[in-house]
Amino acid sequence: MKQYRINGAEVHGIPDLYEQFNRELMAEEDWRLGSSLDGLNDVLYRVDSEIRDGDPAVFVWTNHALSRDALGFDETQRWLQNKLAQPTSFNQQRIQSDLDELRNGAGKTYFELILEVFADHPLIELELR
Repeated sequence: MKQYRINGAEVHGIPDLYEQFNRELMAEEDWRLGSSLDGLNDVLYRVDSEIRDGDPAVFVWTNHALSRDALGFDETQRWLQNKLAQPTSFNQQRIQSDLDELRNGAGKTYFELILEVFADHPLIELELR
C-alpha cells in the first residue's frame, strides 16, 4: 500500500499545504502542482487510476487539527479576496457569494474544501490523525 503523509504542523497556509502535496505526489514529475483545488483533484485522479491498477493508497494527515486552524476562516477569506483581486481570472459573482457565505458562517473553509476534494475520490483513504 502506498502511503502519502501530510504533516499538519507544517501547514501554516495554503502554500504550505501544496508544498507537502508536491513532495508527496509530484516527486517523479517534472512539473509542480499549484495552489489549486482543481489541480489537486486532477492529480488525485492519477492516484485513483493507480489504485484501480492494484496499488492501494492512503493519505495520513497527522496534526490535522492544526491544518484545520491554519486553513480556516482567515486563510480562506484571504484566498477568496485574492481571487476577487483578479477579475479577469475568476467568476467574481461566485467568488463574492462564497466570501459572503463564509462571513455569514455558512461557507466552507479551505480545509473543508480540501476534504471535499478527497471525498470525490472514494478509492483513496484519508486518515485524519
